[in-house]
Amino acid sequence: MNSLFFWLSKLLWMIFSPDMLLVILLISSCLLLWFRAVSKALVLLTITTVLVCVITIFPVGDYLIAPLENRYDLPTELPESVDGIIVLGGAENAVKSAYWGQPELGEAAERFFAFIQLTAAYPDAIAVFSGGTGSLSRQDLKGADVARSLLKRQGRDISNIIFEANSRNTYENALFTHQKLQPGQKETWILITSASHMPRAVGVFAQVGWQVIPYPVDHLSLPENGLKLTLDFSSNLRVFKYALREWTGLFAYYLTGRT
Repeated sequence: MNSLFFWLSKLLWMIFSPDMLLVILLISSCLLLWFRAVSKALVLLTITTVLVCVITIFPVGDYLIAPLENRYDLPTELPESVDGIIVLGGAENAVKSAYWGQPELGEAAERFFAFIQLTAAYPDAIAVFSGGTGSLSRQDLKGADVARSLLKRQGRDISNIIFEANSRNTYENALFTHQKLQPGQKETWILITSASHMPRAVGVFAQVGWQVIPYPVDHLSLPENGLKLTLDFSSNLRVFKYALREWTGLFAYYLTGRT
């Protein structure tokens, strides 16, 4: 069931993500023109043009992602001692890392910075990296391998870090890590992930019976934008895509009882 959910969700997102929908609209418009269905082509081109203009002018992604990122604040005070620290994978690019022979990270690299900082502050806490791969085609390349290489290059002693490499999504992050560690009900754990991803992650961890302290990083929204006109299609589309993916993920996880 978990595998079916994983493959189906990946395929649906590949088809219906905002950037792919724009491409589908453009291709469909072109095909209609070739088949001389001019009126239908004009309708699709008008819709596509309006969508592109809205995304270009307004930071729509900021509006959608801000409620997610504001759900949990960065803790101003942390406990004197914690039992463990978990960082979720997602910042690493396993395919590029394998090709270039060095750790390659994306925008969510702040996850690793926070992990290094907190594990140094709590040297006796159990340190966990949870992340396999969400790739449909390269299940052999794991985010945990990139994390292991990166932390080792940073001079960290990785012998006391637990690497969970089989999870393919947030639900499996929580489930597999919980099964591996069997944490007690009264234990104190810190969870590190991107701010927009934190609501879904906390909900999933709670669903498997694991209460955690959220430690959000990697914020994408900028509150000062407000209704400000941006004229930045690529940046706005990128944030819009992240926001829509998280809201879709929350909805899908809720429907399937994962959060």
